[in-house]
Amino acid sequence: MAPTLATISINSNTWDVKNFVVNEGHGVKGLADMGIQTLPKQYIQPLEERITSSDVVVDEEQCIPVIDLSNWNDTKVDNMICNAAEKWGFFQIVNHGIPIKVFENVKDATHRFFALSAQEKNKYSKDYSCTNNVRFGTSFTPQAEKALEWKDYLSLFYVSDEEASALWPPACRDEALEFMKKTELVIKRLMESLMKGLNVKEIDEDRESLLMGSKRINLNYYPKCPNPELTVGVGRHSDVSTLTILLQDNIGGLYVKKLGNETWLPVPPISGALVINIGDALQILSNGRYKSIEHRVIANGSNNRVSVPIFVNPKPNDVIGPFQEVLESGEKAVYKQVLYSDYVKHFFRKAHDGKDTVDFAKI
Repeated sequence: MAPTLATISINSNTWDVKNFVVNEGHGVKGLADMGIQTLPKQYIQPLEERITSSDVVVDEEQCIPVIDLSNWNDTKVDNMICNAAEKWGFFQIVNHGIPIKVFENVKDATHRFFALSAQEKNKYSKDYSCTNNVRFGTSFTPQAEKALEWKDYLSLFYVSDEEASALWPPACRDEALEFMKKTELVIKRLMESLMKGLNVKEIDEDRESLLMGSKRINLNYYPKCPNPELTVGVGRHSDVSTLTILLQDNIGGLYVKKLGNETWLPVPPISGALVINIGDALQILSNGRYKSIEHRVIANGSNNRVSVPIFVNPKPNDVIGPFQEVLESGEKAVYKQVLYSDYVKHFFRKAHDGKDTVDFAKI
């Protein structure tokens, strides 16, 4: 049974907050459910990691692009996708053909999973999960972080429908699978458009493996936070994927770093839209033409928030490096050939650190 505010002092030296949150599986939701009024010191971020109003640009002309896919056969759509990948690294898509009900179902399933008891959720934690492909956790890399992030998550690596049916949590399994399946065509079409901008004429079997050989879906839960200005939901980072497909709820909180300066742009929730961002793997494959951009999530003092990203990745044993077609004109390679699993291990062994991970692949 979880302790209550009547029995503990959040910032006392006698109660191990990290053990409660991380090891016992209560997560930050466990803290929020206790009704805490003060942020535990373990979550207070250094000043340079917090976002302030002076860092944020709120200007309709500086929002990330919103691309209408209702006429995808128009070459203008291909051009808009490639331009957004080069200039912004982020864009939103609307009229993509995926039913809104699929989005609502997976958001409801996310709330349902995180409403389970700590004991039930902890069955899927690093210490107790029967597979590395299903992982419930909190923050990002708690053992490497000086300050924890205000987020719980369930991470599901897709191998097959059979494995998912057997091992994914019943509270969210069907809805997560449905969301993954319904995005398959959109992902393939996005990749085809992006390859045109790199002079890659065909996505053959090898290219398909590099671009979308594996997928992971995360269910993220950001509970209401007592002092949101002192912490972060997710720290500054870029994704290690080729593409990330993100479903937001209506709360908001995602911020993207504007290319070329130190300001941050909010990504406003749009009903029925998906947020698309370029990951490090595609930045490397494109030799830097497409940009994997820093982003972060702020904590919220008024509402619980959920989001559901699908990370589209190379296969772990793939070697990634600039496509030959990109270098044909004499362009020099900026990145070396890297085993993708090595790149991912480098990312996950440390705390979020902005764009530093991609330096691992630089020549």
